[in-house]
Amino acid sequence: MSRTAERTGSVQVRDVRRTFGRGRKQVEALGPVDLDVRAGEFVSIVGPSGCGKSTLLRAIGGLIRPTSGRIELDVVGDHPLAMIFQDYGIYPWKRVLDNVRFGLDIQGVPRREGDLRARDWLERLGLGDFAGSWPHELSGGMRQRVSIARAMTADPEILLMDEPFAALDAQLRALLQEELLQISQRDPRTVLFVTHSLAEAILLADRVVVMSARPGRILLDRQVPFGRPRTPDIRRSPEFAELEDELWQTLRAEVTEQLGTQREALGGASDGSR
Repeated sequence: MSRTAERTGSVQVRDVRRTFGRGRKQVEALGPVDLDVRAGEFVSIVGPSGCGKSTLLRAIGGLIRPTSGRIELDVVGDHPLAMIFQDYGIYPWKRVLDNVRFGLDIQGVPRREGDLRARDWLERLGLGDFAGSWPHELSGGMRQRVSIARAMTADPEILLMDEPFAALDAQLRALLQEELLQISQRDPRTVLFVTHSLAEAILLADRVVVMSARPGRILLDRQVPFGRPRTPDIRRSPEFAELEDELWQTLRAEVTEQLGTQREALGGASDGSR
């Protein structure tokens, strides 16, 4: 990955592929993928289960290496990225404040400054009174807000979010969607957001990308027809429904084909065992 001296936060993905395993057990998980994300842009990524959405996000985040292709981040600083996972990723043996400040501790930020920055984001996310609490004392929604606060405290240029609300019930999910929408409008930065919810993808993003079944490729790239600031009320507009339907028709075809392929594979295995 190359980084330029100018702080922008843009992302370029060029002909990226990722395979797992070797020989006859090799699986093509991703690619080829080409994707450009402008600095400050919020891009949602949707696709069938197992299509490589999370693999792409982890490759961009440097957690895994692409088998081929290149990923370029136009960023500066030693810690330009932060990633938020579905399973919260917070440490049960650390209190809330210590969890939120953890990334700054790793960076060598002085404790006083780290505490101030961590408390600021806890206050913004309605967790100011829980700085001294343990993670097990919090609800699932509160733990995910701790995870978001930790990522934002590090002030990343690029924020990678891998189905962060998937484990929450519908009510908590809706509330955190609204909170993230407000954060992204008040403090904009580059965001790549993986989700299975088309409505969530449209509500939050500037663009929505639809990926194919494995090996994941980009099938559709649509601009969301709503400016910012926006509110959740856009979900009631005809334009929202029209885009959601277009995304679903593309996704539905991929899921249907994927299920057909799986049935054929199961049928072949069954025949071979007779």
